[in-house]
Amino acid sequence: MEKLLNQEVAGQIKQAFDNLTNPVQILYFGSQENCDYCAETLQLLTEVSEIDERVSLSTYDLAADSALAAKFQVDKAPAIIIAGKDGEEILDLGIQFSGIPSGYEFSTLINDILLASARDSGLSAETREYLKTLEKPLHMQVFVTPT
Repeated sequence: MEKLLNQEVAGQIKQAFDNLTNPVQILYFGSQENCDYCAETLQLLTEVSEIDERVSLSTYDLAADSALAAKFQVDKAPAIIIAGKDGEEILDLGIQFSGIPSGYEFSTLINDILLASARDSGLSAETREYLKTLEKPLHMQVFVTPT
């Protein structure tokens, strides 16, 4: 199978991953039915996770692993959870992708892996204080269309 990441891109990711401080767990949820881009998404995540041993990939099926999918609020495939890893414990950091992270979203995926490893959102102290004032959960989504 032909690689999705060429040597130059893989080298750039390896260089970025030199800054990883804590292990990262990527959870991939696919589906056997009606899953556009599932195979490509899994291949992409496999190639990324093979670049550094501190990045692990586990694969799940949306239907067969429905309890785990519900735990991470995954309701469509392909879906990607970028989580922290502490020994065997998976730390849900609230980072989730639906669909394939291609184009500009690929750099977001790599950046999110770095953020998950650092266990720090990078938000300013002012923003963190504002967020503490929120009284109800906030569900934020960013939609990107492939062009």
